[in-house]
Amino acid sequence: MEEHGSYGQFCPVSMAAEILCTRWTVLVLRELLCGTTRFNDLRRGVPRMSPALLSKRLKELERAGVIETAAGEKGTTEYRLSAAGRDLQPIIMGMGFWGQRWVESDLSLKNLDPSLLMWDMRRNLDPRPLPGRRCTIQFLYPELPPTRQNWWLVVDGDDVDLCGFNPGFDIDLLVTTSLRAMTAIWMGLSAVRREVEVGNLELDGDPEIARAMQQWLGLSKFAPQARTVS
Repeated sequence: MEEHGSYGQFCPVSMAAEILCTRWTVLVLRELLCGTTRFNDLRRGVPRMSPALLSKRLKELERAGVIETAAGEKGTTEYRLSAAGRDLQPIIMGMGFWGQRWVESDLSLKNLDPSLLMWDMRRNLDPRPLPGRRCTIQFLYPELPPTRQNWWLVVDGDDVDLCGFNPGFDIDLLVTTSLRAMTAIWMGLSAVRREVEVGNLELDGDPEIARAMQQWLGLSKFAPQARTVS
């Protein structure tokens, strides 16, 4: 698009690249493929992207026929993938599986972001192993600045909410860990038991919820990919 202009080639690869290979575009598509439809929720999936640039990318994708807009609740705009956009799923997911398989874990774990980690955990959490009542799980990352240390997942039936402030409920489980250790668990590079054993993860609270953490956590969609590099 504007940043690159045209490659001037009729090849479908170059034509697709003109639409998809601008900065942040693939990550916006990742969020849409994960089911996100609202602007503010898209921002939570790409927290380092400015609102102005996100708005610009969405307009570009709409002009290209990759997404469509519709009126949502209370007149808000919702963004949904068109048939052309949905057809990108194996491409975007394939890029993720390639990265999980071939990018060294130390390189991956340099790019730590609590906002993205917690948002991804929120939408992939499996409530079935949890008790049949509202559960509030607090995550504490002591090495982060005070404003980013604490996060809360509130699970009520099939609804999972993420809070960056204390929701005011009793805490059922407190998870104290480093952001690196939690990211490694989430990406399938480590496991809850392993991090507990080496002292990188502490679980305080309901023992039933603590024992089931590896099950309800859900893990990244890319975690099952076998790695060829360490």
